[in-house]
Amino acid sequence: MSSPLLEQLIESFRVLPGVGRKTAQRMAYHVLERGRDGGRRLAQVLAEAVERIGHCSQCRDFSETDVCTVCASGGRDRQQLCVVESPADRLAIETATGYRGLYYVLQGRLSPLDGIGPRELGLALAARLAGGEVTELIVATSSTVEGEATAHYLAQLARQHGARPSRLAQGLPLGGELEYVDRGTLSHAFGTRGEMRD
Repeated sequence: MSSPLLEQLIESFRVLPGVGRKTAQRMAYHVLERGRDGGRRLAQVLAEAVERIGHCSQCRDFSETDVCTVCASGGRDRQQLCVVESPADRLAIETATGYRGLYYVLQGRLSPLDGIGPRELGLALAARLAGGEVTELIVATSSTVEGEATAHYLAQLARQHGARPSRLAQGLPLGGELEYVDRGTLSHAFGTRGEMRD
């Protein structure tokens, strides 16, 4: 029978996505057997990150400051706003394309079964569009059922505020997640995006 503290450590690793009991047990044993210094460093950085990293007040991406470096940059095209589901999607687009506009991170997608509606995705996007600065809303949601429903909602929202909605083009697999698409495919899909129709 293992110690209660070891059981707590194993269960703590299970909060990570895709980590089941066996993997969590392997991680815990590794830290205790060979990686105590790394474990201390991980614990320290994790505690600090959880405490200090919040969300940018403009785009909702992760940030240690009120406004992230992308939103604060004077070199970005403020007429283009790319809407993504997660910070991982924003990073994928930023590293795979030459996009120089701004972002809005939904931190999810419409999912009525999970209780996520337009209100939960953030009303700040409507306020940004109402400002009139955005002329193109690039919808970069996944091609899952929920992602498509979210894209439709975002296109309607853009039109209501006089912005042209566009959608990433060919090359993205149906039902795929942006963060797992290779750079070349994502770059091509981003570059050949098309205007969204009703």
